[in-house]
Amino acid sequence: MSGEGRLVLAGTPLGNPQDASARLVAAIATADVIAAEDTRRFHRLARDLQVTPRGRVISLHDSVEASRVEGIVAAVESGDTVLVVSDAGMPAVSDPGYRVVRACLDEGLAVGVLPGPSAVLAALVVSGLPVDRFCFEGFLPRRSGERRRRVTALVDEPRTMVFFEAPHRVGQTLADLAEVFGEERPAALARELTKTYEEVRRGTLGGLRDELGEVRGEITLVVAGAQSQGPRGDAQAWGTAVADLVAAGDDAKSAIAAVAKQYATPRRDVYDAYVAVKATGPRK
Repeated sequence: MSGEGRLVLAGTPLGNPQDASARLVAAIATADVIAAEDTRRFHRLARDLQVTPRGRVISLHDSVEASRVEGIVAAVESGDTVLVVSDAGMPAVSDPGYRVVRACLDEGLAVGVLPGPSAVLAALVVSGLPVDRFCFEGFLPRRSGERRRRVTALVDEPRTMVFFEAPHRVGQTLADLAEVFGEERPAALARELTKTYEEVRRGTLGGLRDELGEVRGEITLVVAGAQSQGPRGDAQAWGTAVADLVAAGDDAKSAIAAVAKQYATPRRDVYDAYVAVKATGPRK
């Protein structure tokens, strides 16, 4: 390899090798160093893609990432291209990679990305839930008390939320979410995305919990935000407040702005609440 060294993060298929990009195949073939979350899975992917890595392959799983940082930075400084790949999806998203990215940037080294599959976005777009605003919460804590505290802190989050979860914990996680968020909160459970047994279950937190049964494979949960369920509770008050101001002579835009400021709420949410109130017809 010639030229300036570079760290490159590359998205790998979630399960179906045909989702690999041509750029990923080329990067595997030409990189000087490949830092893989699981070297055995990486070599299996390379075989599936019919590409032979020319560079050396090193492990970069959670327990060794910190110890690999210095060597990876040194390789990039020497002019090498270092390709970082996780088992599936984008590195550094609930997977190793962040430490080496930060270390390279701190040294003024080039960092790039090869876009590719992402379980977060794949689950989000098939969930049927709002996608205009969302947040990724990764894995919730394993311990029950810590998990419930984290969930409680999210109870008023207005954006659609995306979580990763292990199959043996997803039942308890759904139970905690249903208890804190309410059983009727819309949600979707995506399992084994892009793989042979791909499945997406859509419904409510209570319904998904009750109908869960035995679950295997990679799990991504998508949960509606607190205000995306319809004009209930505070949202009803926002919509009514706007309607009252409009009835008193204010224009809708000014009324929405005033109510959003009064309740410290995004204008989009107040607008949605007002539309919902108008759809119910005049109050009697």
